[in-house]
Amino acid sequence: MSLLRSWVESANDPGTDFPLNNLPYGVFDDGRGARMGVAIGDLVLDVGRVAHGLDPALFAEPSWNAVMAAGPSVWAALRAQLTELLSDEAHRAAVGPHLVPMKGLRLLLPFRVVEYTDFYAGKNHAVNVGTMFRGAENALPPNWLSIPIGYNGRASSVVVSGTPVRRPWGQVKGPEEALPRFAPSARFDLELEMGAIVGQPSEGMISVAEADEMIFGYVLLNDWSARDIQAWEYQPLGPFQAKATATTISPWIVTRAALEPFRVSTPERERPLLPYLREPGPMLYDIGLEVALASEGKAETVIARTNYREMYYSAAQQLAHHTSSGCSMRVGDLLGSGTISGPSKDARGSLLELSWGGKEPLTLATGEERRFLEDGDTLVLRGAATGKGYRVGFGDCAGQILPAQPLPDWAKE
Repeated sequence: MSLLRSWVESANDPGTDFPLNNLPYGVFDDGRGARMGVAIGDLVLDVGRVAHGLDPALFAEPSWNAVMAAGPSVWAALRAQLTELLSDEAHRAAVGPHLVPMKGLRLLLPFRVVEYTDFYAGKNHAVNVGTMFRGAENALPPNWLSIPIGYNGRASSVVVSGTPVRRPWGQVKGPEEALPRFAPSARFDLELEMGAIVGQPSEGMISVAEADEMIFGYVLLNDWSARDIQAWEYQPLGPFQAKATATTISPWIVTRAALEPFRVSTPERERPLLPYLREPGPMLYDIGLEVALASEGKAETVIARTNYREMYYSAAQQLAHHTSSGCSMRVGDLLGSGTISGPSKDARGSLLELSWGGKEPLTLATGEERRFLEDGDTLVLRGAATGKGYRVGFGDCAGQILPAQPLPDWAKE
């Protein structure tokens, strides 16, 4: 597919994240209250003011949950209508007054996150982490090639891009293993992920094909991780407080329809999957990703570049597996992909990998070194699928690290 032309001139720029091919959904506030919008070039269209023939209740609340709940036929109808309105010059006079400049807008969470599940489904990341802690011979757990490993996270932790993230306090291992201490995390990290948004509910087990149809769209996702807190708490049940500080997502939902031209297959299986996890066709997407880090007041350094196609399990497989126990999924469920790392050192999606557990510090373009994140650092995730003369992008997924809060007196020794 090539670039679809719009009468919104900025949407025809090959460098924009938001051409007519994209039409991602978000929530914005220009000082007149939060409203549902679609990004087009460097503008945002107030969708509720121009959508016709659809139930006005879908746009009554500044959240895309009602549209998601309305189902795929409504998703398709709205996308077709927006494409028509923004491509045909005849609609300029009626639609133009409802476009606002994106610059200066306050972008909010685009949907109500009702549940959050994070996976550990990137093989390069799992091998790197496993090699660090268990050695190359035992890098992958015995179940890893058969099952998309995950854990239930906190929906309350999900924040939109631009929200500052405060360094967490937690129990960390002391000089003696049985005597922990309570301290701010000294090994605070990022995880480059994609988030899949469930747009339809389920009851009982669903197939991978059905799961794919239930996904409304995707966002960039940074699963902030306190590695030292995690190291003390994770045995035997896995992550808890180490992952509960914050999870940042990008403000625009890029729909499955916009990503359709970029489908690719998951990797060849090293071990046959059980029938319920087998895919009927390509279930991943060719989406280039990057991570940039900037210390306070200084220029950023791109510290990693990778691609969503590196995942071993797709979001559809993760969703199908999630339902296999009978677990019901709800509109607004968010699934984190797990860290997306490529095979080379500069394609690693976390500082844990980039600095190899802190043993090999990363040098920024400013000459500073990083083993883990420092106060004042800003992390920005970016991603886009690239077509012929256009890109389908997600916008920035950014957050700055604030110092840990002062410890209250009642928590001091």
